[in-house]
Amino acid sequence: MKKIILLFALTLVSCYNQERKCTDFKTGKFTSETTFDGKKLTSSFERNDSIQIENYNQVIDTFTIRWINDCEYILENVKPKNRAEKKAIHVKILNTKELKYNFEYSFVGDAKKQFGSVTKL
Repeated sequence: MKKIILLFALTLVSCYNQERKCTDFKTGKFTSETTFDGKKLTSSFERNDSIQIENYNQVIDTFTIRWINDCEYILENVKPKNRAEKKAIHVKILNTKELKYNFEYSFVGDAKKQFGSVTKL
């Protein structure tokens, strides 16, 4: 009986493995959606392996990207305008599907996570 329960549990876990083809999203043009304080925020950006140029509300910012591994990276604003923009952001790609990925992010060292999705154009 224990073997049957163990086999069933392993089957459930293996079926739940989510696809993560993160390298498909290291370069290109994208749109992003996140929710912050109950508000839906959208932006567009273009990135290569080390630079991301983002357009949010017609304000353009440039970030450096430091890849920790294929699915995690750190963003740092190249020209921060205030103390909040100086904080680095840790991004982790949670899963991918075709031209979309879901991610979590937080300021480096902050335990509070936010979530969003990105679509490759």
